[in-house]
Amino acid sequence: MNSLQQSLILSFFLSAFLALPVSAADIKAGEQKANHCASCHGQKGDSGNAQWPNLAAQQTTYLVNQLAAFKAGNRVNPIMQSMAGHLTDEDVNDLTAYFSSQPPVKAGGDPALAKSGESKAGMCLGCHGNKAQGNGQFPRLAGQHPEYLVQQLKAFKEGSRKSGPMQAITANLSEADFKALAAYFGSL
Repeated sequence: MNSLQQSLILSFFLSAFLALPVSAADIKAGEQKANHCASCHGQKGDSGNAQWPNLAAQQTTYLVNQLAAFKAGNRVNPIMQSMAGHLTDEDVNDLTAYFSSQPPVKAGGDPALAKSGESKAGMCLGCHGNKAQGNGQFPRLAGQHPEYLVQQLKAFKEGSRKSGPMQAITANLSEADFKALAAYFGSL
């Protein structure tokens, strides 16, 4: 075997080795670490308080991005900034794997408002998935607390929560639209 062949073989094995993940997310470890999250978000991500979002079945990429935003101070919430500030990358991966693996929950919503919101929801489904199940970096809206969704829509409209597309969309919506959309997504 000549040196070129040896170099190619070594390169192949080295690239294959480097392509392996350094550490895989551990759902069981995430379940243990979720004890710190349970008082607000519920042990399995089913928040009993509409002030805090359900995390069950939430998109992993979205959760990772939001924890990073809290940790960096790009998303402002004193409690979450403090909580996220102490998390390692391994903690984040374990927690997000755990919460995203939980069965979805349904928060409910006013049926009349939900019916009105259904007709407006099409503008949301392109990013958030055809059943509002979320899509990678776009969060799951289905089953979320309507009150929480209204708060977030207001924050996007006011600019206290940043996202160019969301700010553009919310700029053209009324508070009544927010409530109708939130009731619809909560009912899914």
